[in-house]
Amino acid sequence: MMRIPAKSLQAKEAHELVKGLQSYFVSKLNAVALEYGEGKSCEAVVWGRDGGKHGGGSRYEARDTVVFNRGSVNVSQVHYDDDESKKLGSATAISTIIHPRNPHAPSMHMHISWTQMRDGKGYWRIMADLNPSILSESDLDKKIFSATLKETTGTLYEEGKAQGDRYFNIPALGRTRGVSHYYLEGYNSGDFQVDKAFAKEVGERVIDTYISIITAKLKTHPAFTTEKAKEQLAYHTLYLFQVLTLDRGTTSGLLVHDQNDVGIMGSIPSHVNRDILSTWQELMPKPQDELVAALLHALPNETPTPVDVETKKKLANAVRKHYKKYPEALNMQASGESIPPTVDNHS
Repeated sequence: MMRIPAKSLQAKEAHELVKGLQSYFVSKLNAVALEYGEGKSCEAVVWGRDGGKHGGGSRYEARDTVVFNRGSVNVSQVHYDDDESKKLGSATAISTIIHPRNPHAPSMHMHISWTQMRDGKGYWRIMADLNPSILSESDLDKKIFSATLKETTGTLYEEGKAQGDRYFNIPALGRTRGVSHYYLEGYNSGDFQVDKAFAKEVGERVIDTYISIITAKLKTHPAFTTEKAKEQLAYHTLYLFQVLTLDRGTTSGLLVHDQNDVGIMGSIPSHVNRDILSTWQELMPKPQDELVAALLHALPNETPTPVDVETKKKLANAVRKHYKKYPEALNMQASGESIPPTVDNHS
């Protein structure tokens, strides 16, 4: 598919950066699959925004089901170079989520993006969070992941940590989505090259640290019990709940267009527990209780509850329909800086 790139030189450089991070991470994931699974490499899926006229993207999906429950490493660039009515010039991002099959190995989400306005002004968004299924085993992993972020981001660590903890908070359940969160929003030091190098270093260090964490887990826990698998299924349900009821990035991506629903929903694990999800409906304020009801309606009526491609599309439509009916409910999503509907996040 022919995809027309953004004209901005900074957008081009940002695109090279996120493509490099994508290649780096995919090579590491393939190596893990080779050592601990069947050796099946991630496969590329390409999509175009308006047929490629306004950019698009490519995502690498994990195919080794021995190692991965679900995994997606998505790079996208959308732009409006031919539409002077838009304030946005372009948005370029890598968004990735990895859910290992082994419940002892934690999930991880990372998002790095460069958003540029038509007047040339732009900013970076950098997110990274560690999401274990088994909290009782997460203390060391939390320390390792947080230490990497602190060492790499330096004086920007406390700001990003505070924003991340706010963003990934789940008020209805009285907990956060993960154990270590980082979210630096609207960042621009005034030197694009310095900031680009910073984004690259954060991305590479997060990737390296995560690979070391899951490799250690797969070495020490080559097998897992049915009870641990149930614990993981419960956590995966929480993950779906947070992403589809609170995550501004996911919602924004779904509301702006429907051309990459499956990619945007790439963060959803392969199975959840609809029985658990149903108990959270009554905990939600109005009208968000209706959103949970719509999600339950979109999910197959079985437990464990599979989330396949068609179900992803139904879930995406349920979210879109809800916020078109209740646009004011967008204010009930995760606190923090509003994310413009430009980048295809899968937070």
